[in-house]
Amino acid sequence: MLQTFTHYGIHFLGPLIVALIVFKKQWKRAYIIMLLGILIDLDHLLANPMFDPNRCSINFHILHSYYAIAFYVFLTSLKSTRLLGLGLVIHIIADTVDCSFMLL
Repeated sequence: MLQTFTHYGIHFLGPLIVALIVFKKQWKRAYIIMLLGILIDLDHLLANPMFDPNRCSINFHILHSYYAIAFYVFLTSLKSTRLLGLGLVIHIIADTVDCSFMLL
């Protein structure tokens, strides 16, 4: 239960906190754009089984690969893609924390 709460808390509260602190005037727009980072979970549809609670997404799914993560970090450096990049990086952080629970 703590794992699920932490995972989804980071997915939804992480972008909200960043939006409220960094993008104060347009926090709603920033939050919605960063939430789009959740769409990279569509790559789970290609896995068999689609959902496995004991599987770490990082470097298993194509959109969670180390190459993709490097690209997401790069997106944060460009003003035009910064919000999307932040959303993707926050998503990867959430999944990394999720994976860390498997080590316990």
